[in-house]
Amino acid sequence: MTSVPQRTLQLGDVAPDFKAETTMGLIKFHEWLDGSWCIFFSHPKDFTPVCTTELGYTAKLAPEFKKKNTKPIALSVNDLETHLKWIKDINETQKTEVNFPMIADHNKEVANLYGMIHPQASDTTTVRSVFIIDPAKKIRLSLTYPAATGRNFNEILRALHALQLTDRHLVATPVNWEKGEDCIILPSITDPKELKNLFPKGYKEIKPYLRTTPDPTL
Repeated sequence: MTSVPQRTLQLGDVAPDFKAETTMGLIKFHEWLDGSWCIFFSHPKDFTPVCTTELGYTAKLAPEFKKKNTKPIALSVNDLETHLKWIKDINETQKTEVNFPMIADHNKEVANLYGMIHPQASDTTTVRSVFIIDPAKKIRLSLTYPAATGRNFNEILRALHALQLTDRHLVATPVNWEKGEDCIILPSITDPKELKNLFPKGYKEIKPYLRTTPDPTL
């Protein structure tokens, strides 16, 4: 396994495969994905306050992730024993049960493979990276937060829903879109018959290139 990426991972790239010890056993990443979506996110290190809140909240989102055929998996550059001790604190303080694997990456191999260490921020710990990976194992979204800024997992969940929506329907999502709100019809669709067939709920034309239609999943 190459420990340093040849270039920065980009949208549409196949997520690099790896083997790693986790709090739920040894995994081979691509096999573990098993046709699901994935939220892969990193933490600077164990027993840190911001990470504790993030991991606890992710555990509470388990029903939402299940509905969306999505597996969360976390990474921190600590060993397995430290992870297991930390999980007890997370469960206690966040009133939940961590129900997803945490990768023990003390040698930083996976962190380097995914470009999670930014030397200008820290050359010893990971930044708060987020990758959304689809069932084809392709990277569909990436976010990077500094260590002191907690992530908004409601936004990550919103983005996941938007990705799944736009994969199934010929729409895009407008600014601040939330599930159930109107979507935008792709400008490439211009044939009236095709519009009627694709959007039986109708649509509103604001400009020829700006047309909205009700959320097709409802």
